[in-house]
This record gives sequence, C-alpha cells and structure tokens, in this order.
Amino acid sequence: MGDLPMETVSKATSHGGVQGVYRHASTVTGTQMTFAVFVPPQAEHSPVPVLWYLSGLTCTHANVMEKGEYRAAAAEHGVIIVAPDTSPRGVDVPDEPENWQFGSGAGFYLDATQEPYAAHYRMYSYIVEELTALIAAQFPADMSRQGIFGHSMGGHGALTIALKHPDRFKSCSAFAPIVQPSTADWSRPALTKYLGADEASWRAYDAVALIEDGKRFPEFLVDQGAADPFLATGLRPELLDDACRAAGIPLALNMREGYDHSYYFISTFMADHVAWHARRL
Repeated sequence: MGDLPMETVSKATSHGGVQGVYRHASTVTGTQMTFAVFVPPQAEHSPVPVLWYLSGLTCTHANVMEKGEYRAAAAEHGVIIVAPDTSPRGVDVPDEPENWQFGSGAGFYLDATQEPYAAHYRMYSYIVEELTALIAAQFPADMSRQGIFGHSMGGHGALTIALKHPDRFKSCSAFAPIVQPSTADWSRPALTKYLGADEASWRAYDAVALIEDGKRFPEFLVDQGAADPFLATGLRPELLDDACRAAGIPLALNMREGYDHSYYFISTFMADHVAWHARRL
C-alpha cells in the first residue's frame, strides 16, 4: 500500500472487519471529499475484491453505511465495499439548496462542462481515477477484481461507468436505477445545467444511450420496487430491458411487489447483490 494522503474520520469493528470513514483533499473536485470503506476480515491475510456502491440523490456515504446492511454479506464473502459521496461539497461549490435534484448530493456521476459547475462537479473522474488510485494505495484491495452497483442516481452511475469500463469491472448491478436520464423528467434539468443544451453530449452518461451506441457489458442485475413512486417518470426499467434485449446483453430484472424506493427495499435485497457480485469476482 502506498502513501496517498487521507485522514481517518472514524473506525469501528463490525462482523470481524473494519468500517471506516475517511477524508482527503481531492484535486479532481477541488474540495475535501469523504468516503466510507468496509474491509472484511479476510483482508488481514491477502488482498480481496472491491465492490463500489454509488448512492442516490440527496445521499452521502453515510446512507448506505447506516441503512444498507451490507457488512454481514461483505464479511461472509470477503469483499471490500467502497461508498463514495454523491457530489462535491463546500462553501465555494455552486449549489441550489432548495433543489434536491441538482447540486449538492446530486452530482450524477458525470464531469460537468458548463460554468460555474465544471470546476467542481467531476464525480465521474473522481470515482474512475482519483478515488480508485486512493483505494489501491491505501487498502488491501485486489484491483483486478472490481464490481460496481448503486441505487437510483447511483444505479445510473454504476451502469454507465461499467459500460464505459468493461475491462475494469467484472460485475454490475443496480437498485431502482435511472436508466435513461436524458429523457427522465427529474434528471433532464440537471444534465442541461451540467453538460449544456447539446443533448448529444448527454449520451455519454445515459445507460440506454450507451448501449444503443454500441457499449457492451457481460450482464446486469437490477432489482426494482413495483411500488416505487418514481417508477413511471424517473426510473422506467423497461427501457433498459428493451435496450439489453436489442443488444443481446443478459439482464436479470426483478420487479419486487410491494417495495418502494427506500433503504427498506435496498437492505432487503442487499445480501443477494453482494453474493451475486462475489460469485463473479
């Protein structure tokens, strides 16, 4: 392990492993960034696979850490879980505090090109480059075995990052992902502000568009609550199903009756997802 600088905010023993929260100065976002990492007990003996979890709108690293119930499964299967923040934060970071679909907590895992957002809102490069290097340097991680998953906006991030980096990620799943943000009511305004009015540039951060444009991944797992209030307007998993069928990409799409968009839903199926990834890692 290397010496890329980071500060330990907290550590706690859980399921024989260590749940930590860390902070570092990001050159990519120009801010302090906080992230959570669970290291399972198996990592005491040798490097273990890494599973990235990307959170949804309004969330920080803490939501899945406190409500996601992933540690027992991660300890059982010997997998590191990395939970980054969802956006840059700070007094100098432009924001719309009254808008939960934009700004703080709503980075959409893209690199903004429009001012005043381009300087800080670079969550795509932060995840794919900077935080990846930090994890590789500071934790007992086998970076040749990486998977990625996420919820809602984070499901969108997981799908798009996996599609653009199939050489890096061996598995990808999602809970209630925004599968086509370029046409969803609750994400179009954010893409306009971050990326500009030219919708062609949005396709690089749209899972359905990436598949239509030729990007491929071996398979996907998606769990979606059938009672999710955002199902028809924001999420629309049938669009991903159609795109995957047309492209010949296997998709296991599980519609879960009675479940909504909350962490009650996510925590119910979290162990299934961790085990699914572990088999592929």
